[in-house]
Amino acid sequence: MIVLLEMFMTNSLRDILNQWYSSRDDFDWVLCTLYEITGSSYRKPGAMMLISGIGQRLGMLSGGCLESNIQLHAKKVMAEQRSLTLTYDATDEDDLTFQLGIGCGGVVHILLQPVGKENDYLGLEGLLSALEKSQQGIYHQCVNPKKDEAKGFFELTQETQKWSLNRSAQLLEQDGCIWLQTQINPEPHLLIAGAGADAIPVYQMAKQLGWMVSLWDPRPANARREYFKYADFILRDSAAELAEFCQSRRVSSVILMAHSIQLDSQVLKALASTPLNYLGMLGPAHRREEVFNASGIDNTDIEAPVFGPVGLNIGGETPESVALSILSEMHANLCGKDGNSLSQWGTK
Repeated sequence: MIVLLEMFMTNSLRDILNQWYSSRDDFDWVLCTLYEITGSSYRKPGAMMLISGIGQRLGMLSGGCLESNIQLHAKKVMAEQRSLTLTYDATDEDDLTFQLGIGCGGVVHILLQPVGKENDYLGLEGLLSALEKSQQGIYHQCVNPKKDEAKGFFELTQETQKWSLNRSAQLLEQDGCIWLQTQINPEPHLLIAGAGADAIPVYQMAKQLGWMVSLWDPRPANARREYFKYADFILRDSAAELAEFCQSRRVSSVILMAHSIQLDSQVLKALASTPLNYLGMLGPAHRREEVFNASGIDNTDIEAPVFGPVGLNIGGETPESVALSILSEMHANLCGKDGNSLSQWGTK
C-alpha cells in the first residue's frame, strides 16, 4: 500500500509570500531580511522571514538560534511602524548571539521593516506575482532610510535562459540611502516524465524543497491526482506537446522515468531543442543507448546536458534513496556545484 506523506509548507520565498498574502491585511507584519554578513552564516544575504502580530514566523534567518530574539524586536517595529537594524556577533563572548549559542561564528546584520498598505507592502505583492509567473527580477530595500521609514520595491529584469538556485545580493549607496539589491530567481520547475509509484518520492522531495513539480504520463493507471495531490500540472497529451509546455512554463529540469523505451524516447526527441538545465535518464548506461537509438537522434543533438545513469553515486536502491540521489544531483547542477563531500575527514 502506498502511504502519502503530508506536505508541509516550505522555506521557499514563493511559499512564504503565499502564506503572508492571504492574511496581509489581517495582522501587523514585519519583513526581516539578512542584509550583510562577516564570516560564516547559516543563511546568505537576501534571505527573508516574515513575522506577524499573532506570532507567526514564516521562513528562517538562522538555524533556529536567532528567530525568537528577532521576534521580540519585531514587536517594537510593529508598535512604532519604524524600520530597525539588528547585529548579532557570534565572535564576541559579551554579545547576545554568543549566549544564544549560534554555531556559525560570524557576524550577521538584519533589517526589520513594517509591511502594510501604507508602504505599498514594500513591493512584496509584485515580487510574489513574479515568482508565480516564474519571472526574474531585483528586490530593492533601503537599509538606512531617513526617519526610519520602510522602503522596498521590486522590478522585473530580462529573463535568462538558464536557471540558478544561487541568490546574489549586494549593498549599493544611492541618493543618501544604502540599498540592498537581491537577485530574485523563481524556484526550479521539475517535469517528471513517467509517473509510476517510484516517481512519488521524487515528487514529494522536490515539493519539500519548494520546487514546482509537473508530471507527464499518458497511461491511465499512472499520474493519479490522489498520489500527486500538490503537483502543479498533470499532463496526458502527446509527448510532442512537451516542448511547448517546457518553454511556456519555464521548466528547468526533466527526468525520464517512464520505464518504457518507447515513451522515454518520445520525450527525448520532443525535448531535443529545449534549453534545460538538466535532462536525466533513469536506468543503466546500456538503456540510455537504447532510448537514444529508439529516438533516432544523437547525444550531440540535445540542447540540454544529459545525465544518464541519473543521480549521484550514493548507493541508492529503494525508491526513496534513488529519489535522494536524483534530486541531489539536480540541486548541485542548479547551484553550479560538483556534488562532492564538503568534508576532508574520513577520506583516508
